[in-house]
Amino acid sequence: MSYVDEVYSMVVEKNPAQPEFHQAVKEVLESLRVVIEANEEAYRKDALLERLVTPERQLLFRVPWVDDKGQVQVNNGFRVQFNSAIGPYKGGLRLHPSVNLGIIKFLGFEQIFKNSLTGLPIGGGKGGSDFDPKGKSDREVMAFCQSFITELYKYIGADTDVPAGDIGTGAREIGYMFGQYKRIRGLYEGVLTGKGLSYGGSLARTEATGYGLLYLVEEMLKCNGKDIAGKTVAISGAGNVAIYATQKAQQLGAKVVTCSDSTGWIYDPEGIDVALLKEVKEVKRARLTEYAAARKSAEYHEGKGVWSVKCDIALPCATQNELNLEDAKILVANGCFAVAEGANMPTTMEATEYLQKNGILFCPGKASNAGGVATSALEMSQNSERLSWTFEEVDSKLKGIMVNIFHNLDEAAKKYGMEGNYVAGANIAGFLKVAEAMTAQGIV
Repeated sequence: MSYVDEVYSMVVEKNPAQPEFHQAVKEVLESLRVVIEANEEAYRKDALLERLVTPERQLLFRVPWVDDKGQVQVNNGFRVQFNSAIGPYKGGLRLHPSVNLGIIKFLGFEQIFKNSLTGLPIGGGKGGSDFDPKGKSDREVMAFCQSFITELYKYIGADTDVPAGDIGTGAREIGYMFGQYKRIRGLYEGVLTGKGLSYGGSLARTEATGYGLLYLVEEMLKCNGKDIAGKTVAISGAGNVAIYATQKAQQLGAKVVTCSDSTGWIYDPEGIDVALLKEVKEVKRARLTEYAAARKSAEYHEGKGVWSVKCDIALPCATQNELNLEDAKILVANGCFAVAEGANMPTTMEATEYLQKNGILFCPGKASNAGGVATSALEMSQNSERLSWTFEEVDSKLKGIMVNIFHNLDEAAKKYGMEGNYVAGANIAGFLKVAEAMTAQGIV
C-alpha cells in the first residue's frame, strides 16, 4: 500500500463518523500523490503526512448561557488548531446547528492550504459552535458570545491564534467576542479579525471573499482566452460572499441571475439587484421571498435549483457539498464553461471530477475563496502597525494576492504534468510551502 493510501486509511480509522474531514483529506492527498511519491522515503521517515492530517490541538468545551426567558442553554464549542508551521493559527468561527468536530476539522485542514496559498504568514485553524444565532435577540447572542470567549480566550492571541467570522458569525458576534476578550485579558490586541471599523477592523474586509473570488475568476478566464464581461453567472447563497461576488461580477460587466438561501432560490433574468438583496439579507435578515415580492422580474422557487439555470459561469457560495453530480451534469449540458468555489468545499468529489473531465475551468475554494482570510491577515498587519489603510489600498493588495494565487497554482499544475488541473495545482502549491516549513522546524 502506498504512503498516501496508508495515511488516508489511518485518518478514516482514527476519525470515525467525520465524512467531511475524510473527504477533505482524500481530495488533498490524491492530488498530492505525484509530489509525495517523489519524496516518499523522506516524508515517511518524518511521518510528515501523519503530522499534516493530525491537528496540533483540538479544543472541545461547553458553552452555557441564559436565554431571554431565564432558561439556561448549553451549546458545544470547538477550536481546532491544525497547523502553525508558517504562522499563528488563522480561521473563522462558524455558528450553525450543523457544526460538529468533523466539520470543524475539515474546515481547519482546508485552511492550512488556503492560508499557505495567500503567501502570508498564517497557519490553519477553525472553530465554532452548534449555536444558531437565527431568531435570537441581540442580548441572547451577546450572552452566548461572552460565554464562548470566556473559555476560548485562554488559547488565542494576536501571535497565537486569530479567529475570524464565518457562517453565523458577523460583525455583531465578533464585536461581542472582542469586548469580552479585552475585558478578561485587559489587552487591546488584534486577536480577532472582522472587527468593526471603529475598533481595529479593516476596510474591504466585508467585501473581500466575494471580490477576491471574482478577481481570481477574471484572471483564470483571461489566462484561458476568455472575458467575464457579458457573461451570465449563477451564484448560490445570499450571505456575505454571495452578495459581494454578485456586486463585483456586475461591476466587471457580467450579469448575475440567481441567489439562494436555506429555504429557496431566486431567478432574476434582469440581473440580481444588489441593493435590494442587501436590504433583505443584511438589514432585515429576512428570507428571499421578500426579494421576489419587491421585484417584478424575480421568480422565487422553493428548495434547491440554482444550477438548473443556463449560465456561462457558476459560483457556489453557500455551504459544503451543495453542488452534486446531477448539478454538474446540468451545468455542462447548459454550456457552463467555468466553476469557481466561493464557499468551502461546496462541490462534491464526483461533481468536481465530472466538471474537470468535461473541460470545465474549475477552481477549488482553498484558492478562489482565499480573499477573506487574506484580508483578515491584512487586518492583522494593520493592527500590528496601529494603522488603517484606505479601501483602495486593501482592495489593491487583495487583487494582487488573488492574481498571484492563480498563477502559483497554474504553475504548480504545469510543473507536475497536470496542466489545467487547478485542484491539484492549488493543493501542491499550498502543500510545498507548509511541508518545507514543517521539515525545517524538526519533529514538532
